[in-house]
Amino acid sequence: MKTHSPSRDSWSGQLAFILAAAASAIGLGNLWRFPYLAAQYGGGTFILVYLILVVTLGFTLMVTEIAIGRMTRQSQLTAYGRLDRRFGPLGLLATIVPVIIVPYYCVIGGWVLKYTATYFGMIFHPAGNPFADSGAFFSSFIAAPFAPFGYGSLFILLCALVIALGVKNGIEKSNLFLMPLLFAIAIGIALYVFCQPGALAGVKYYLVPNLDALRAPGTGNFSLAQLARTILGAMGQMFYSLSLAMGIMITYGSYMREGDSIEKSVRQIEIFDTLVAIVAGMMIIPVVYVFAVKTGTPVREAMNAGPGLMFITLPKVFATFGRTGAFVGAVFFLLVTFAALTSAISLYEACVASVCDLLGMKRRNATFFMFFVIAFLAVFSALGFGAWGGITPFGMDWLTFFDFATNAVLMPIVAIVTCLFVGWVLGAKAIEEEVLKGGARFAARGLYTVMVKYVAPLLIGAVLVSETCRALGLFGWKI
Repeated sequence: MKTHSPSRDSWSGQLAFILAAAASAIGLGNLWRFPYLAAQYGGGTFILVYLILVVTLGFTLMVTEIAIGRMTRQSQLTAYGRLDRRFGPLGLLATIVPVIIVPYYCVIGGWVLKYTATYFGMIFHPAGNPFADSGAFFSSFIAAPFAPFGYGSLFILLCALVIALGVKNGIEKSNLFLMPLLFAIAIGIALYVFCQPGALAGVKYYLVPNLDALRAPGTGNFSLAQLARTILGAMGQMFYSLSLAMGIMITYGSYMREGDSIEKSVRQIEIFDTLVAIVAGMMIIPVVYVFAVKTGTPVREAMNAGPGLMFITLPKVFATFGRTGAFVGAVFFLLVTFAALTSAISLYEACVASVCDLLGMKRRNATFFMFFVIAFLAVFSALGFGAWGGITPFGMDWLTFFDFATNAVLMPIVAIVTCLFVGWVLGAKAIEEEVLKGGARFAARGLYTVMVKYVAPLLIGAVLVSETCRALGLFGWKI
């Protein structure tokens, strides 16, 4: 088995790797997607299912990707081919994923920058509230002819500046600054929310398992279809949240030192990621619950706002706080900006590392080459709600289409083929040997082997089929 040159960049230590991988995982998936999915699928019921999947399926996939990266000292583009030439095309497919995700993710990051700037502007110029009609504000902004692309390009540039500085001086140092700040702000906002009248009822709604989510609507009887919806929703969130099948963990694993424990690192990454996701719900769900009760809006309707929960519903909630609403909104969207940056940086790095490995290009040249590629592809999502709104591939706007193509199709395919490759071609023992290097333990070895060979491909296949059928409206699929 061939490996790459030992001159490759590396993390300064295991903590640096854990922070970097956790920073990648902690992004919009935690602060935006997790809270509204938890509210939609029964609060604590969804959280329990999600936790079970994270420590089994998520653990298996993350260990696999990190081990492949460290074993080959390559990014995802060339790593699979190093292990077996026949699986070289899988590396290309795995690289297409971040190349498609980064542009639309940075467009959303641009939306967050716009909201952050607007809220800080309200602090210093309190006259008037642009979010008095938050729906109109959001719609007019994303439909503007240039602003979404301008803010998105600024977000891409911020990522590029960090990536160009390198693994230790750029990614690692930015995480050492951003991650503690992110945790501090998240906890601060959560504590503020707890102090709001009626917030504890919202916390109960969020954390206590609601078995009604597992019952068929109108009958009150337990429904396997509803349980399947919850499991599939949790699995989809797990992929999105843990940065799996995006090439990130293979790339980050390629910078990991051989003496560091992969199993221990993965468990700590899972803890960090899940903790932030749960705290994010603590920030968002209670105040939305209180707002729904005050305004007479059905709670389920307010919670099921989907992506609009962050950009439309929450600004309405902050507006009810009076003068402090501008400050709370500014701090909240600053937190979201930091989280989006850490994830976007990791996606960008997966692209840059692939260019460096394939073409032998220097990091800074590869960084700015990818800047122009990402900026070009971002145009589609940035203009997809405005000038190009009439172009709807498969009946979707461009951003939704790219999200569907990656999260519902490409990522599950990459994950399934990776599991089949490791379980039945390379052999789970090769991954186990990599995990055990340097005298490290692998306590979950038995679980890993069963999951990677049998369980993981079936579960991920269910996500692929259900999401594809649901999005395209095939066979009347409702799950």
